[in-house]
Amino acid sequence: MLSEAAVRKTTLDNGLTLVTEEMPSVRSVSVGIWLRTGSRAERAAENGITHFLEHMVFKGTHKRTAEEIARSADSIGGHLDAFTAKECTSFSIKVLDEHLPRAFEVLADLVKDPLLRDEHVAKESQVVQEEIKMVEDTPDDLVHEIFTQSYWRNHPLGRPILGTRQTVRSFNRKRLFRYFRRHYTPCNMLVSAAGNLHHQQVVDLVQQELGPVPAGTPAVHERVPVASPDVRLRHKKNLEQVHICLGAPAFPLAHPRRFACYVLNTALGGGMSSRLFQNVREKRGLAYAVFSGLSSYTDTGCLNVYAGTSSANARTVVQLIVEEFARLKSEPMGDEELRRTKDFLKGSTLLGLESTMSRMSNLARQEMYFGRYITMDEISREVEAVTSDDVLAVARELLDRKRLALTVLGPLQGAGIARSDLAC
Repeated sequence: MLSEAAVRKTTLDNGLTLVTEEMPSVRSVSVGIWLRTGSRAERAAENGITHFLEHMVFKGTHKRTAEEIARSADSIGGHLDAFTAKECTSFSIKVLDEHLPRAFEVLADLVKDPLLRDEHVAKESQVVQEEIKMVEDTPDDLVHEIFTQSYWRNHPLGRPILGTRQTVRSFNRKRLFRYFRRHYTPCNMLVSAAGNLHHQQVVDLVQQELGPVPAGTPAVHERVPVASPDVRLRHKKNLEQVHICLGAPAFPLAHPRRFACYVLNTALGGGMSSRLFQNVREKRGLAYAVFSGLSSYTDTGCLNVYAGTSSANARTVVQLIVEEFARLKSEPMGDEELRRTKDFLKGSTLLGLESTMSRMSNLARQEMYFGRYITMDEISREVEAVTSDDVLAVARELLDRKRLALTVLGPLQGAGIARSDLAC
């Protein structure tokens, strides 16, 4: 592992923060420009505009056409990418170290000077509407989307990142530029880079490209969301499986007890030896896919369990999941399971940080949510400090039957699932 000394941070006069990690043993560099703005920042009528704008900046700037943007990356063997999440937007590129100056100039051009032409807006509107249809045709994605919209009802976190067909059709150049000016500002930006680089080199590049840009106004999140623990059954007869999403509250991303929650989630459904995989798939043969995951945000979180099964077995699978909730609340984890879970958690975390792109992303997220770099040694110590009593206490706090939410999608004839099936 690299030492903390390899990570450095600088803030420019206009409020833009940059963090770098020097990895002299590699030949690549990954650099990203991150916005502290995601779909959560949108007003109701703007739903989907953050994601739409992420698409639009690739359609051309005052310096480059869309084809020239693609050629600029390809000509240096770079991999240019972007994504929109609930609380951030990211633009990134991975290149050989010798191409870092050119790569960053292309990246900065995207976020500084997009054209946002009317004809491009109209064409991209069709593309994004097809993307929305693709989610609607992918039931394991759709059930999570329905769950999220129900769970965070009447709050921006509950709205789809892609928006709706209606909101996407309403976007025009004027609205996009207004949103762009509000959010694509240095005080709302973070530059992260990892690889074979020198910190001062990155500072000079960022200063040259983004230093003269006015600071702007920091983004402000909406109110803290209030969960709605509803049971929603949506019949869709043309599916072969019933898709189940069962959720419970979880801690915010920077919560001091988050590591106990990580251990709980990993033991529950985080791998092939997890309780859900072993009991639902291996022992009972009721599902091919069954797992749990955490969605954590600035001020809230959710623990989700997903399973796909037949209509005839849907209620049984829900009951088996709830039984595992009840067992986590009533029985402390044994020493062997706790040890195995901790080792899996530490191993998967470490293995996930072996590329310059993953290191760059990790740096950015840590800066956004913690304001500092957290070493792997510190993470390992926190994981090791979790006891079975800690996991038991977290389970009893979070897995409250009154706070559980359920969404079921598929051919529901005879499924007969009700809130009474969530008793744990």
